Amino acid sequence: MEIERKYLVTTPPEDYRTWEAVHMEQAYLCTAPVVRIRKENDEYFLTYKSKGLLAREEYNLPLTKEAYAHLLEKADGIIITKTRYKKPIEGTDLVIELDVFSGEYEGLMLAEVEFSSIEDAEHFAPPDWFGEDVTLSGEYQNSRLSQKKN
Repeated sequence: MEIERKYLVTTPPEDYRTWEAVHMEQAYLCTAPVVRIRKENDEYFLTYKSKGLLAREEYNLPLTKEAYAHLLEKADGIIITKTRYKKPIEGTDLVIELDVFSGEYEGLMLAEVEFSSIEDAEHFAPPDWFGEDVTLSGEYQNSRLSQKKN
């Protein structure tokens, strides 16, 4: 089960580029249900996600580089590229994931935090720099972004 909140970021912390970084490329084979392929640095995954905004089922399976390349040719829409910067939230077991988009969505920044329960997610007090909570709008789900035409 994936339980996460998502925030639109306009002014990230000055030191975010010093955080742990993962370079990502992802594309969608289907958006209802979500079937995604993703490259994270030198690792490859196939992911299934059920419907939902705050909470939903998620399953990840490893892929080879060759399988990823084969499936990428079959993907629909925009290939999403971004760098994910990660930083633990001091005094908690939570981690901030700041996605800084490139390519088609250059300039877009979203912060996500995953939780172990819906209750924890609902009671989360975000840092001031997080900006607007867009969790329940669905507008900034990557699967939806992959289908937009600019």
